[in-house]
Amino acid sequence: MATIVAFHAHPDDEVLLTGGTIARLAAEGHRVIIVVACDGDVWDDPELGPGRRLDELQASAAILGAESAVHLGYADSGHGPVLFDDPPGRTRFARADIEEAARKLAALLTDEHADLLLSYDPQGGYGHRDHVRVHQVGARAARLAGVRVVEATIPRELVARFGRALLLLRLVSRRRLAEMRGYGMPQSAITHRIDVRRYAARKRAALAAHRTPLSGAGRAALLFRVLARSPLPVYRIVCGTEWFAEPGGRTGALVTSWQASGLRQP
Repeated sequence: MATIVAFHAHPDDEVLLTGGTIARLAAEGHRVIIVVACDGDVWDDPELGPGRRLDELQASAAILGAESAVHLGYADSGHGPVLFDDPPGRTRFARADIEEAARKLAALLTDEHADLLLSYDPQGGYGHRDHVRVHQVGARAARLAGVRVVEATIPRELVARFGRALLLLRLVSRRRLAEMRGYGMPQSAITHRIDVRRYAARKRAALAAHRTPLSGAGRAALLFRVLARSPLPVYRIVCGTEWFAEPGGRTGALVTSWQASGLRQP
C-alpha cells in the first residue's frame, strides 16, 4: 500500500482534476490524503457563516474514499483582476511565501510517509493564480521531502478543440480562445492518462457534495450544475479520463506496484 497526497488549490478542485484518480487509488487499497491550500472563502455565503466549503470538502473526500482532507491554512485569492486584501489572521495564497508554504506541505509529506504527491502543471491548468502557486509550492515541497511528484493537467489540444466549439456557440470571445490555447500541456508532455470511467458515479457524487458553488451564479456555477446533474453515461464520457505529467518525462502507471509507488519490496 502506498500513501498518496493530492495537493489542490480549493475545495472542489480535488474532484474536477483528480477525483476519479483518488477514487481509483483508494479502491485499489492505497491511502489517499487530500490537502487544499485555500479555504474557498470567496464562495462563502455570509448568511451561512465561514467554513462551509471546508465541510463540503470533508464530505467529498469521504465519497472519494480518501482517508482525510486537510487545509494548509491559506485564504482564497479569487480569479479576477483584483487581488483583495488579506482577511484577518490569514494570507491569501497568491501572496504566500513559497518557501514557507512548501515547508508546511513538506512536513505533512514527511509525517504521513508519503510516496507520491499529486500537484498541478506550471500553468495551474488554466492560469488561476492559486493554481499556479500550487505548482510552485508542490514542486518545492516534493524536493524538500524527497517525494515523487506528478502534476494534474489536461491536453492542450483538447482544450483548443473545446474552445473552438465554445467560440462557434458564442460562449467565448476570440481573445478568450487565444488564452485557452495556453491552458494545460501539449499531449506530447503528458505521461499518464488515467481511465476513471468505473469511478464516474463516485466522482459525480463528490462534485455534488460541493453545494456552495453549485448554488452560485455565473458561468462557473452553471458548469458545476451541468456536470453534477448530467446523466451518468454522459458524465462518464466527459469526465472519464484524467491526465498527469511527471517532470522528467517518466511514464507508466501512477501506483500499481512496489516499483511504481517508490516502495521497496519487503
